[in-house]
Amino acid sequence: MRDLGERVGMRAQSIYSYFASKHEIYDAMFLEGYQAFADSMTNNGDAAAADPIGTARATARSFVEFCTSDPVRYQLLFQRTIPDFVPSPDSYAVAIQVYEQFSEQLAAIGVRDQATLDLWTAMLTGITDQQISNDPGGDRWKQLVDRAVDMLLADARTHTNPESEKA
Repeated sequence: MRDLGERVGMRAQSIYSYFASKHEIYDAMFLEGYQAFADSMTNNGDAAAADPIGTARATARSFVEFCTSDPVRYQLLFQRTIPDFVPSPDSYAVAIQVYEQFSEQLAAIGVRDQATLDLWTAMLTGITDQQISNDPGGDRWKQLVDRAVDMLLADARTHTNPESEKA
């Protein structure tokens, strides 16, 4: 709380005049973080129709860059490291919107099954975790994003069930 107070130019105790609890503060930070994430992703959606695979790569790179630029925010948004913290429905709704945007981009290239969407999120958070943990400030793991996307998409093509696409 002291660190947060210093960042916003307040004493830690003063923050509680605006928020009822720490979890309310975390929720506000979660919402702000996801809004920033959504804003950072909007540029990728514009090119999706022209080059959906290139857009998938760009979106993946943007995700990893966004997350590695602020590891503490990444933990709050994607790792749930705060005991008993659950985002409010309003804050979580922004997270769902971003996920749906990713899902639509992947659907444009034929990825519609939940298992592949799950692999997508696991792949990107795994690369992010490796970058933060093993090469902070570097790009060792970031360099693998395009290759990982291509591997995932190739795998998705071999596991696509034509019957499920009709539904």
